[in-house]
Amino acid sequence: MSFEIPEDCRFLDSHEWARREDGTVRVGISDFAQDELGDVVFVELPAEGDQVTQGEEFGVVESIKAVSDLYSPVSGTVVAVNDDLVDAPELVNEDPYGDGWMLDVEIDDESELDDLLSPEAYDDQIA
Repeated sequence: MSFEIPEDCRFLDSHEWARREDGTVRVGISDFAQDELGDVVFVELPAEGDQVTQGEEFGVVESIKAVSDLYSPVSGTVVAVNDDLVDAPELVNEDPYGDGWMLDVEIDDESELDDLLSPEAYDDQIA
């Protein structure tokens, strides 16, 4: 099976993605992760203003199959949360790199992005 892996994203091995956008880093879970989870029924995210740390938990995603912790690909301050996921968690399944985004983070250290997997390395991991 082939999964979408955008060239402008970097990945954690736990399947979260990070994309640099307009001075912040947008965060979500990969197409592979949403497929493995199945139908997402609930997403718990931090509040705006909260701090997240690279590699540490920032929330939970619950599907009909499992409950999984979410790990932050970068450290910084949460400047936006996708509130649409409260009423429509299925957006994570429908559009994991678009409407299913989870957080925008004002990153503390740009070099953290270099610690993440490239699209090619992530593709190798899930192959």
